[in-house]
Amino acid sequence: MSSANGNHKGKQQRFPEGKHGDSLEPATGIQAFHALHAEDPSKIFFTEEDKKKIAEFVSRYPAKESAVMPALWYAQEKFGWLSIEAMNLVADAIPMPRADVYGVASFYTMYWKKPMGKTHLAICTNISCMLNGAYQLYDYVKKTYGIGNGDVTPDGLLSLEEAECLGSCGTAPAMQVNNYEYVENLTLDKLKAFLKERGLER
Repeated sequence: MSSANGNHKGKQQRFPEGKHGDSLEPATGIQAFHALHAEDPSKIFFTEEDKKKIAEFVSRYPAKESAVMPALWYAQEKFGWLSIEAMNLVADAIPMPRADVYGVASFYTMYWKKPMGKTHLAICTNISCMLNGAYQLYDYVKKTYGIGNGDVTPDGLLSLEEAECLGSCGTAPAMQVNNYEYVENLTLDKLKAFLKERGLER
């Protein structure tokens, strides 16, 4: 089979090197999965109340493994991030294989596999946001605070993520704060004002 211009010849066409898939920087933290131990593993445990909550998640689904996502989220809310010990707790509480829990945690960037900043910014750079100036915003945070994708400032107050998509194309560019709050129709002035409100102005 040939292409319209006759030069395909049955072989898959490839994008020129360096021209496809370069919109995201290689992750140094959030999107790269490196399981870490908690600083003090003795503090990572579920109370009886926590175990009841996990059991409640399990009861919602026909297959117990389906409870892994809300259970991981619950653990992250309790401990601040998902250490190896926290993920093991989730696996043992459901119960399900620990490797399967690691697989889910490593796939989704909303699960933090290391301590993140007190304020965590996920700035979308996908097509709609990119066309509306998202990289100007992302680069401003990078240069101003000296951090890259998945990094945390030395004082632990701010971390940055280059988000693939936040599902807010109609209000692009968009930024998500601490996995919850959305800041939409973002401009550089709006970003600076937000950082000032958080006591992060430089």
